Amino acid sequence: MKETTLVIMAAGIGSRFGGGIKQLEPVGPGGEIIMDYSIYDALKAGFNKIVFIIRRDLEKDFKEIIGRRIEKIAHVEYAYQELDDLPEGFEKPAERKKPWGTGQAVLSAKAVVDGPFLVINADDYYGKESFQKVHDYMVNQMKEDSDVYDLCMSGFMLANTLSENGGVARGVCRVNDDGYLETVTETFDIKREGDGLTAADEQGNPVKVDINCHVSMNMWGIPASFLGELEKGFPEFLAGLKEGDIKAEYLLPKIIDKLVAEGKATVKVLETSDKWFGVTYREDKQAVVDSLRALIAQGAYPETLY
Repeated sequence: MKETTLVIMAAGIGSRFGGGIKQLEPVGPGGEIIMDYSIYDALKAGFNKIVFIIRRDLEKDFKEIIGRRIEKIAHVEYAYQELDDLPEGFEKPAERKKPWGTGQAVLSAKAVVDGPFLVINADDYYGKESFQKVHDYMVNQMKEDSDVYDLCMSGFMLANTLSENGGVARGVCRVNDDGYLETVTETFDIKREGDGLTAADEQGNPVKVDINCHVSMNMWGIPASFLGELEKGFPEFLAGLKEGDIKAEYLLPKIIDKLVAEGKATVKVLETSDKWFGVTYREDKQAVVDSLRALIAQGAYPETLY
């Protein structure tokens, strides 16, 4: 059986959550965190290795809360996303506080990934269908040695990914009739307003979004060869930063969008009807707890996961 790896991005600071480490907030009846449910679903779908991307200052708490527990049931590796982990010739600006984005996060796992892998956020619940569809594509369809990178993504419906407690950022997708991604545009502060939605582009200008469109939730199925592309592109990104810019991020959706536009990558969009939930805001936590309780009552999960 081909080794398939689940890569979990858990190095984000979580500033909007209100001071806590949101990825480690207990939400299940036995103190489980959202990652527990993602890992459970991934292992059931057939993934056989877990890579946690964390910050070194979180390592002790992370391993105590989840890492050592998962090490007992799966092959686990760690990768570290750090502000000063930069290519030769570059230095971290003194004022920079946040990591360099999802592209750098995934690149940090290069040494511990040697086959196709699925990337997810630590603080998002994705649902069983998503893991199964991506795993099936990675094992049965993904071309790993193609001249064109063969990726896939879980295509959520925007209506299933909104928070009741504030705006969310989503990769708004345009998908062709064959189910392949044409564009993905990072869109911010998407929230319900009356009977419609409001949203903004990167500069804060209002944009229109369709509530029935597909969105990326950073759930990408990726061949290992793609890591070389991330490694090549990171110094190019850093070299292109404007002087004094301490917030720009090397973002996976932007990288993929550019490669698709250049004909260097294809992305199969695997539509899912699963409903997302997560802890973007502290007020989201109770809704997550209630949603998981409902899924357990429906038999989707056992009362105790492991």
